[in-house]
Amino acid sequence: MDNPSVKADLRRQLIAARRAMPADVKAQADARIMAVLWSWLDEHQPRSLGGYLALAGEPELMPLYESLSSRGITLAMPVALEKHAALVYQRWQPGELLSRDASGMQAPAARDAQIAPDVVLAPCVGFNDQGFRLGFGGGYFDRTLAVTPRPTALGIAYASTRVRFTTDPHDIALDRIITD
Repeated sequence: MDNPSVKADLRRQLIAARRAMPADVKAQADARIMAVLWSWLDEHQPRSLGGYLALAGEPELMPLYESLSSRGITLAMPVALEKHAALVYQRWQPGELLSRDASGMQAPAARDAQIAPDVVLAPCVGFNDQGFRLGFGGGYFDRTLAVTPRPTALGIAYASTRVRFTTDPHDIALDRIITD
């Protein structure tokens, strides 16, 4: 098992590298990720998608979210109702109000239309060849993916963040990692 400080150092390095990407390079990489994701959505036709609101240099998918309603896909965003619990997904459309959730992250302000999405997108600080995600370390996505029935889980990452790390017993592999 990796020492927790090794994973913390790896997180810091990967987040710093993401934030250091030139804006034009990041925009091109984000566009490639959205194109791959759009193709996956075409092939699999989910009824609902649990997205994420980008932070700390994560791939920005807002243009994709803005187009999803034309396909009839219900969009939802994660909300932490309490610390150290699984996330719930709240129906949401771009432009709707946001507020801080129990984890301190931006989330839909409304909390009255929760759904269980067919597919959830999990932003990755890093990922490994076995399909495991390195996140911010709070365990929210692992707890979310431990529920039954489990949604299809797609990691969203820059290809440059593929790294080696040891997984912990509570870690849950994603179904696929989509990169640029």
